[in-house]
Amino acid sequence: MTEGKRLELERKIRRRVNGIYNRKIKHLIDLLIAVPAFFVLLPVYAVVSILIMLEDGLPVLYKADRGGYHNKTFRIYKFRSMVKNADKIGGYTTAFHDPRVTKVGALLRKTKLDEIPQLINIIRGEMSFVGPRPEVLEYVRRFKGLEKYILEVRPGITDYSSLKFINMDELVGDENVDEYFQREILGEKNKLRVRYVSEISFLTDVRIFLKTIIGVLERILEK
Repeated sequence: MTEGKRLELERKIRRRVNGIYNRKIKHLIDLLIAVPAFFVLLPVYAVVSILIMLEDGLPVLYKADRGGYHNKTFRIYKFRSMVKNADKIGGYTTAFHDPRVTKVGALLRKTKLDEIPQLINIIRGEMSFVGPRPEVLEYVRRFKGLEKYILEVRPGITDYSSLKFINMDELVGDENVDEYFQREILGEKNKLRVRYVSEISFLTDVRIFLKTIIGVLERILEK
């Protein structure tokens, strides 16, 4: 990218992140959907929690620090899909057929039900339905150039990178998965995060949200 195009893209990104949709409207829409959705899904929370406890005990939730809006660290919530202390057994990236993933966890990951506790993060203003997927702090500290604007948008449950890497565990394989992720995937994910920031709008969010639902349904129906 030439310097002229980079400056033009940066001006466009600044307009988007400072626009009223990103600063005000987006979070209001999130709340209008997330609050009723949380109460509607309470039976699902209960069933999933029981299944996790029956297979692998407590805790039910996985909590981890992520880089957030305005570069503030927040704690993301997920249903625990791996064995206890999985982060001490292996790295950040989940391998294909990763032995740390439980039987219930495999189902949760395939259906993306492990992500629904993030409704709590949305209600708290830490996340959005659509936005750059939050990254571990080690990788956030490496953001450079236009990547710094990723932190000017609330991180989301889904975005362009979620769509492209919906089967990331299969892509990284079984060996040296963290190394492969950093070498082959992280840079592309950051480019897609920047793309989202440069295109943030209500219509962009609707398109990504609908494509995510279709992608998840396709995965569920896979043999």
